[in-house]
Amino acid sequence: MTPPFENVPDTILRGAEHSAVVLGTQTHYWIYGDTCNPLVVLVHGFRGDHHGLALIGQYLSDDFCVIIPDLPGFGRTSSVSDAQHNLSTYAAWLNAFVETVIEDSVVLVGHSFGSIVSTYAAVVRPENFTRVSLINPISEPALEGSQKLVSRLASAYYSVGTKLPEKLGFLWLTSKIVTRASSEFMMRTTSPELRAFINGQHDAYFGAFSSRQALLDAYETSISETAAYYAPALQTPTQMIVAEDDDLGTLKTATAMRDSIATVRMDVIEQVGHLVHYETPRHAAQLIKEFIED
Repeated sequence: MTPPFENVPDTILRGAEHSAVVLGTQTHYWIYGDTCNPLVVLVHGFRGDHHGLALIGQYLSDDFCVIIPDLPGFGRTSSVSDAQHNLSTYAAWLNAFVETVIEDSVVLVGHSFGSIVSTYAAVVRPENFTRVSLINPISEPALEGSQKLVSRLASAYYSVGTKLPEKLGFLWLTSKIVTRASSEFMMRTTSPELRAFINGQHDAYFGAFSSRQALLDAYETSISETAAYYAPALQTPTQMIVAEDDDLGTLKTATAMRDSIATVRMDVIEQVGHLVHYETPRHAAQLIKEFIED
């Protein structure tokens, strides 16, 4: 589906698909832009895949070579065999991806759950990253913030999905009703065209996961870990792109996170929530470009 509000061809949104074995898993990734340009790796959030960051990737592709992988267990990338899909596994996979596929240091951009993975990966292997940009960084524990009740209900939802018989469990976890409810909950835009596009993206890609257990592991990681916890150990110049009305973090906790990082800039996007990558992708891309070139 072509987003009518952006006028971006669907062929460009798909990018050029590639794959490689990383940490034992067949990893699929997409390249946008000229491979001779400086390298930027984008890491998507929970339940998403590379499509969620394709708009930002396209807006960056005039100046950078943008690489967007599907995280293990999501999209077209298979789960990591015999591993719990916790933060250590995702960070190890991300560092292995940079070291074995790209073989060079890169600018790292992580959105939401991807902000947690990116922060931890950069703390563990700072030499792999020249800069780190965090979009909607998770700055407070989900079980302690304003949405703690929603988080607990979601945790129960995912837990039930792993205990049901396989076919029924997949139907439960890919419920269009639940997907639509969460999509409507996070949107702030009043544009009917944009709302329809976002709902279409979530309907199309939120059901792309390889195993129920990996999905539950990833969710439990997303609500038990924060980017803010690891942020003080960041040695890499860092950017935080914070939404004024984010459901998964407040300006107060984001500011506290900012103050804990040695080299940092924080950009606030007004009148938007957790879907910066859909509602204001051009603005986010411009902020990232400014940060890289600063």
